Amino acid sequence: MSEKILFITGKLAEKQVRQVLEAMQPEFQYKVHVMGVTVAALITVDMIIRRLPDALGADRVILPGRCRGDLAVLSQHFGVPVERGPEEIKDLPQHFGMAAHHYDLSNYRTKIFAEIVDAPNVGIEAILQRAAYYVANGADVIDIGCLPGTPFPHLRETIQTLKQAGYTVSIDSLEDADLLAGAGAGADYMLSLTERSLWIADEVAATPILIPQTHGDLSTLDKAIETLLAKGRAFIVDPILDPIHFGFTESVVRNHAFRQRYPEVEMMMGVGNLTELTHADTSGINALLLGICSELDIGHILATEVSKHACRAIREADRARRIMYAAKQHNTLPKHIAPDLLTVHDTAPFLNSREEIETLAGQIKDPSYRIQVSGEGLHVFNRDGLHTALDPFELYPKLGVEADGGHAFYLGVELARAEIAWQLGKRFTQDQPLNWGCASQAAETTVDLHTFKPAGTTMKRHED
Repeated sequence: MSEKILFITGKLAEKQVRQVLEAMQPEFQYKVHVMGVTVAALITVDMIIRRLPDALGADRVILPGRCRGDLAVLSQHFGVPVERGPEEIKDLPQHFGMAAHHYDLSNYRTKIFAEIVDAPNVGIEAILQRAAYYVANGADVIDIGCLPGTPFPHLRETIQTLKQAGYTVSIDSLEDADLLAGAGAGADYMLSLTERSLWIADEVAATPILIPQTHGDLSTLDKAIETLLAKGRAFIVDPILDPIHFGFTESVVRNHAFRQRYPEVEMMMGVGNLTELTHADTSGINALLLGICSELDIGHILATEVSKHACRAIREADRARRIMYAAKQHNTLPKHIAPDLLTVHDTAPFLNSREEIETLAGQIKDPSYRIQVSGEGLHVFNRDGLHTALDPFELYPKLGVEADGGHAFYLGVELARAEIAWQLGKRFTQDQPLNWGCASQAAETTVDLHTFKPAGTTMKRHED
C-alpha cells in the first residue's frame, strides 16, 4: 500500500501546491489541507493543533518550509511524522527525489596544503592569524613558503610556534638550508626535493615531496622514487601543473601518465598555477581541478590565496573535494550534491513564469508589495496591480512610496537584489539575501524555525 501524505498550506499557495503535486505524479497518495490563512508562512504549530484534530488518515504530514514551531509537538499531536517541505513549492519534486540521496559531506580524500607565501617577510603573529584563517576554511596543512635568496631568521621559531599551536606544517623552499632548518624545527612535510637534493630526506624525519629534476621529465623521478621505496619512507610526488598556454594541457597529461606508471604512489597537485594565474571565478576552476584529483586519486593539493580574485580559494577547494568525494563514492555525477560551488548561478533560478506570477498577483487582496523574478524580468505587485520591468528605476514612479522613505528604501534594496538575480540567473526570495555559496564572506546563519521571524523592514516604522 502506498504512503499517504498530508500537505498543509495557505490559501494563496493552494493552487500551486496542487499543480506541482499533480505534475509530479507521485507514487504516494496525498491530500492538500488549506488552513484559514492567506500566506503559508504565517501558519504555526499552535494554529494547526487548534484547527486540525488529526492527520486526516495520513502516514506523514508536510508543512510549508517557512512554517514556525516545534515539529515534535505536532508529531505527538498527530501520532505520525511531521516535517517541513522546501521553502519554495516548486522544489517539492527535488525534496522527494533527493530524500533517499542525502550526501554526507563530512568526508574527503584530498588534503589541502595552504601556503603562506613570502613568509620571510611576515611576522610570527601574522602567520598564526593566517594559519587560523586557513584551517577555519578547510586547510589540513599550513605551508610556509620561503623566498629564494631571502633571509628567514625566524624560520625555526615560526615552525615551532605553529607546531605548539597544534598545526600540521610543511616547509616550502628550493633552498637546502631552509628545508633542513624547517624540518629540523619540526615541520611534518618538506617541498620540494629532487633527485639531487634527496639526501636531505636522510637527515630529517619530515615527509619529502618530490618534483622532477628536469621540469616535465618524469624519468628524473624514477631513481628518487626507487630509493625512498627501498627505504620504506613515506613520500609524495608532484609532477607539476603548469599555467594555461604555458604547458597546462601537457601537464595534465603528465599527471595522468604518472598515475598510470605509479598507481600506488601518493601525489600532489599545485592548483595555484590555475586559480592564481587565470582571471576566472576560482570556484569553477577548483571544481574542475578537484575533479581531476578525484579521478587520478591525487591525495594532496597545494593552494594559495595571493591574487585578490582568489580570496576564497581554500574554502572553495574544501567544498570541491567533499563534493567530488561524495560523487565518487556514490558513482554519480557531481550534480545535485551541494550548491556551494554555484556562486554566480543557480540550477533553477526562476521558479515562476510571468503567467504564473500574473495569476498569483490576481489573488492578492492587501497593499503589501510582493517582488518576484522570472526569465522576463522583475515583477512587483499588490492588490492594486502588477508592474514589470528590467530596470528597477522604471518601477519607482508606479509604487507610490514617495512619502514613505523607509518603504522606498526597502523596495530599492529588494529590487536591486532582484535585478542582480535576474541578470546572473540566481534565485531571488524576497526578504532573503542572495545565496553566493562558498564565495560569500558573510558568516552562515541558521534560522530557528521554532520561533517567529523578527518583523521585516516593511513592518517596522521609526518614530522621531
